[in-house]
Amino acid sequence: MSLSGCSRMKTAAWSRGILRVMRACNLAALPVLAALSLHTAVGAAEHAAPAHAITLTPHITELIFAAGAGHLIVATVTSSDYPPSALAIPRIGDGMNISIEKALSFRPDLVVAWQASSAALTLAPALDQLHIPLLYSTPRTLGDIPREVRRFGALFHTQDIAEAAAQDLNTRLQTLENDYSTRTSVPVFIEIGTNPVYTVGNDPLLNDALRVCGARNVYADAFSAAPQVSAESVLVAQPAVIITSATDTDALQAATARWSRLHLPAALRGHVYGIDPDTLFRPGPRLIDAVEALCQYIDKSR
Repeated sequence: MSLSGCSRMKTAAWSRGILRVMRACNLAALPVLAALSLHTAVGAAEHAAPAHAITLTPHITELIFAAGAGHLIVATVTSSDYPPSALAIPRIGDGMNISIEKALSFRPDLVVAWQASSAALTLAPALDQLHIPLLYSTPRTLGDIPREVRRFGALFHTQDIAEAAAQDLNTRLQTLENDYSTRTSVPVFIEIGTNPVYTVGNDPLLNDALRVCGARNVYADAFSAAPQVSAESVLVAQPAVIITSATDTDALQAATARWSRLHLPAALRGHVYGIDPDTLFRPGPRLIDAVEALCQYIDKSR
């Protein structure tokens, strides 16, 4: 799952927002257009670099900045809040609802979306009429993230910066894989909503992150990317680690207390950990930061 369409939302508001994004974007499916866009971008690198790009999700903004081309983004969505310099970029909508007129007023020569849904579908007819390329960025494994950085480097002609960033990400990923992937497998429950309980299901990206950490998602075989589950089914699954979106002490203590009252061993043993959802659920460079923390948390339960 790559929850790149989410904005920084906390507690109940964050849960409602992230679930809405997950459902709208059908995380389990990768559109054919996304695959085709990889080849389109490589071919485009032989021509003039785009100079007026629009990004429709925060993870794409982060990837383009990592590739050294953040200064070429002329407009983005409300939730694009990283790196800090991205806050100065004009906004054209919230990622679900986009102003076509405002987007076109920036005279873009490239628009990059996450999937062929929501904002991308809204803009697609106008972009097609104006012959403005619409590309997609949909990482499905951790290794896709440095590949996307290189891809954008080629597209924007910033290969030197992009290559250095991609190599650093690859090195860190390889270190994680070497250190953790072959250790005793740990069952993990990722809580993304509390009332009712929602979790990460068959999302390929986060399940790959758990694999790298030598862990497995207890709901990896769920029908959807964000299934609603009962507390009883979590107790039956017996995760050894619980990961939540809690980013402050009070919220983390509340999550631990909630599962401790149900006598879930992971909570009783103190293996409830919080990771910032903006890093964990966006398939950009900071996801590697989140996975480094994730692996360390999981290893505490061994």
